[in-house]
Amino acid sequence: MGAWAAYLKSGIGQVIAFALPPRCPGCGAVTGEDHSFCADCWQQLDFLGDPACAACGDPFALDRGPDALCGACLADRPAFDRARGAVAYGEIARKVALRLKYGGRPALAETIARAIARLADEEQDALIVPIPLHRWRIWRRGYNQAALIATALGRRTGIPVELDLVRRVKATPVLRAMGPAARAKALRGAFRVTGRHRAMVKGRAILLVDDVYTTGATGNACARALKKAGAARVRLVCWARVVRDEAERH
Repeated sequence: MGAWAAYLKSGIGQVIAFALPPRCPGCGAVTGEDHSFCADCWQQLDFLGDPACAACGDPFALDRGPDALCGACLADRPAFDRARGAVAYGEIARKVALRLKYGGRPALAETIARAIARLADEEQDALIVPIPLHRWRIWRRGYNQAALIATALGRRTGIPVELDLVRRVKATPVLRAMGPAARAKALRGAFRVTGRHRAMVKGRAILLVDDVYTTGATGNACARALKKAGAARVRLVCWARVVRDEAERH
């Protein structure tokens, strides 16, 4: 009976694989396995690494040393200790982020978690925490994309996940069109660590997870709440990071 069940399962699996083959997360072309990009989309992804600002992770054209900061972080050091993005925000990275966020494609959280797992290697003693959404936004969207990514990242790395460690207690307007100062003002007091979670945070390392890093204002506000609750350090990891243009970096 066991062999027959395995045969049926194998046959059904083959039928499903034929009818619903793995597809590229960027363009939808058929690929060899799940969560893998086609050659064209892969070539368009700009994977980020060193040299970069020791705080916000903005890439440097030349290596300035492991502790070098960009001008923005020298002027106003963020509350998080370090931020890193898997890829630069570009056409393919944007499509993946939008399909997860608004397109009802939760499986893309696993695709993103695979890409950012390499950024979590140094934080095995941490707690994985997603950037929270306000309850009204979750009600409209149906889920928090950062929470889906955090859950998938926890499965891949074995690092414990705490989805409700930080609460978003203030509904904020859409930040997309705002400048840095306006974003910071809108996010002031938006996040809070309450109740039993404060004891959980005290003295711990936190791996904060988000989908896209634009100006860092959201991650900074969330990290500030975690530090206020006693977190020892906060690192932010994300799928895509908006990179300042060359003129702004020098």
